[in-house]
Amino acid sequence: MSTDASTAGAAAVADAAVAAARAAATPSTREQRAGWLDALAAALDDDRAELAGLAHEETHLSPARLDGEITRTAAQLRFFAGVIREGAYLEAVVESPDPSLIPPRPDLRRILRPLGPVAVFAASNFPFAFSVLGNDTASALAAGCPVIVKAHPGHPLLSRRTAALAARILPPGWFSLVEGMDAGTALVRHPLVRAAGFTGSPRGGRALFDLAASRPDPIPFYGELGSINPVVVTRAAAAERAEAIGAGLVGSFTRDAGQYCTKPGLVFVPAGGGVEEAVRGSLGDAPASRQLTPGMTDAFSAGVAAFSARSTVEVLRGEAAPGESAPAVVLVDADAFLAGPAPFLAECFGPVTVLVRFADADLPALLGALEPSLTATIHRGAGEDVTSLAASLSAVAGRLLFDGWPTGVAIGWAQHHGGGWPSTTASIHTSVGATAIRRWLTPIAYQDAPQDVLPPELRDGNPLGIPRRDS
Repeated sequence: MSTDASTAGAAAVADAAVAAARAAATPSTREQRAGWLDALAAALDDDRAELAGLAHEETHLSPARLDGEITRTAAQLRFFAGVIREGAYLEAVVESPDPSLIPPRPDLRRILRPLGPVAVFAASNFPFAFSVLGNDTASALAAGCPVIVKAHPGHPLLSRRTAALAARILPPGWFSLVEGMDAGTALVRHPLVRAAGFTGSPRGGRALFDLAASRPDPIPFYGELGSINPVVVTRAAAAERAEAIGAGLVGSFTRDAGQYCTKPGLVFVPAGGGVEEAVRGSLGDAPASRQLTPGMTDAFSAGVAAFSARSTVEVLRGEAAPGESAPAVVLVDADAFLAGPAPFLAECFGPVTVLVRFADADLPALLGALEPSLTATIHRGAGEDVTSLAASLSAVAGRLLFDGWPTGVAIGWAQHHGGGWPSTTASIHTSVGATAIRRWLTPIAYQDAPQDVLPPELRDGNPLGIPRRDS
């Protein structure tokens, strides 16, 4: 990129960061921010036809899928409005003085407060729900952090249109949009930016993570990266419903061209159990589809070709028109997988999954080869004891599912969407659900503070009535 473009990107980031820092220095109440989030949700609903049309032109995702995603995005905004109105997210604690303790305890009051301006890197595969006004932005605004979004180049027109919607509602400095690779690196480096959220490739996320860590003042970087989401089908489950499992798998990994972070990309099936045959039968009915960008299409084709070049695997392919990606299934025996698992553990973004045929004796070694993922799934027989299997998979997954498919992440208080490296850079946090707000908050404790200095949530009598621990 030219020096002029680099300079322009850095200048845009600097302007946005200064405005965000000014906004962060101006106190806002939880009710004010909840009102902003509700208003953003209503604006998305009002403009959904135009927004969905723009998204369809730029991403090739279906109008029905995009309309549903707008509904989800509006629901996320309203959900976080409810989270901050309720107030438990503040983890407020009030402890009264106790001179009998050693050492004596003073009056101590603890609460979470916003970090400051936050950078959000929009995703390609969810142009609404993980993009300009997506989950990272919603949770950061709820926390009280102004947001600077780095738009994804896969849908620039939609990003600008959504940003214009946000600018109509949010006060000055609370939201900005920047574009371009140079702007992205400048954003992570800018001293006024206090944290960053990212959804994208392991390579891009790791590069930005390293930048965040190498700053003179390192900042938290929450990256959601690559995940293969392993699935284990037990022999008892295959005996009961192999046909349904095979059809369900094909429907899950081909959904929206397989462009889901929770796509089941690695599936262990019992040899001779009938699941492989069911997958073969269902694959012929699975549609080909266009991926989000030509670059992703090319990367998918190269990934499938690399599997095809291996002598130990069989690759099943559907039919596709020029410019489309045909769904694919990679079949491999357990011994070949264990002889060199790395290629099968790398995420291939698109409509492909790897089926590993196993004998029961192979399963411990197969599970031992797994890397952390966002999800893991067990398909079990009726009444089957899978306690040991669940313990093995829970060690490498942020969410453990039973008898279903991971494509779909509900919004709620109990949701966890995270995992160890390489699925994320920070496995202790989630990017979906109420506790996603925790990423943008830091604790502060007040000792013997006068009442007028304290946040209202910590004052005597709990005047705002939030959930609070008092002792």
